[in-house]
Amino acid sequence: MNKVVLIGRLTRDPELRYTGSNTPVATFSLAVNRNFTNQNGEREADFINIVVWRKQAENVKNFLTQGSQVAVEGRIQTRTYDGQDGQKRYITEVVADNVEFLGSKNSSNNSNSGSSKNTEPTPYDFGDMPEPKGTDVDSNPFADFGASIEISDDELPF
Repeated sequence: MNKVVLIGRLTRDPELRYTGSNTPVATFSLAVNRNFTNQNGEREADFINIVVWRKQAENVKNFLTQGSQVAVEGRIQTRTYDGQDGQKRYITEVVADNVEFLGSKNSSNNSNSGSSKNTEPTPYDFGDMPEPKGTDVDSNPFADFGASIEISDDELPF
């Protein structure tokens, strides 16, 4: 089984390209903290290359920037190519099946804080999009459904 789940922050803005058949593909690098500290008491991170395809690639490019926190689910892939010097190069990367946007680079990591001073747009900020029209809770939501129906427990056959 080849399955990877990572949570980390983007080390750079995603790069979006298109294949010869016009399929979108985005790449970015993810910094993932290790669960332990080194001899100096510092927490180290691994930097993992991520590849994401199609509509998700366009969403990643449009809504994520350096420092954004994401969860990535996918698989590890290794590929090779010949460098300009004739040496064989190996690349290991994660091909993402799913990228979940967790927060912006300035979002607070402390869930106990009362307010966030983040004024930058998050991946969920849709700009000037109008608010969805909901039902007024003070009005009757069934007003347009016709005549009323009386229901009584006494009429049940059991």
